[in-house]
Amino acid sequence: MRETLPIACCAPLEAPVLSNAEAAASAAVFAALGDPARVRIVNMLATSEAAVCVCELVQPLSLSQPTVSHHLKKLTEAGLLEREQRGRWAYYSLSGEARERLAALLDFTEVPA
Repeated sequence: MRETLPIACCAPLEAPVLSNAEAAASAAVFAALGDPARVRIVNMLATSEAAVCVCELVQPLSLSQPTVSHHLKKLTEAGLLEREQRGRWAYYSLSGEARERLAALLDFTEVPA
């Protein structure tokens, strides 16, 4: 049985009450984004029209390929990325569900005074 990915069960932070499970899932997403390199990866993938090869992320991030792969694995485990194997290389994209959930988590309709 596959474990539920955190991104699938996050509630908007502006929800009147978050359950323990929703709070834990949201925290897992924020933990995955708790590294500047991972935030940059999400930004790069969010602005890309197609899936991006891990090899294309090494130079812009100024990180080694194993380090980039580590960050991609953490983001994939959090349910933020989709991974597609094409021959020798892995290609990554921001999942559609992740786009929606991240927008919901961070989109406060009204800031309390």
